[in-house]
Amino acid sequence: MPPNHTAKNTRPLPTPRGIRRACSKELYRTLKRMKTHIPAPLLKQGEELYYRKVIGKLIWIHENSSNRKLLYQWWESDVSEELATLWEVDQGKLCLAFRDAFGG
Repeated sequence: MPPNHTAKNTRPLPTPRGIRRACSKELYRTLKRMKTHIPAPLLKQGEELYYRKVIGKLIWIHENSSNRKLLYQWWESDVSEELATLWEVDQGKLCLAFRDAFGG
């Protein structure tokens, strides 16, 4: 490969700040679609939970960043149950709202 040539999929990993902001925005959009109010302390706990899950699977998420359906399926199986329990909301409604907000 020529020295000034780079592979197409060599984007850098997102920063922790960028990940935290993206998680926060995704959950905000989800709750907006659910038309549900979650108290600030519980919302913060939910954002932290989601952030930790994303950090734990960061390489996989980064590799599959163009496949929204696959990312949504991961969220539904690994994140939604704990968030629904924490926020005391219906998991099915939470998943539908997240899918609508996320585009998966």
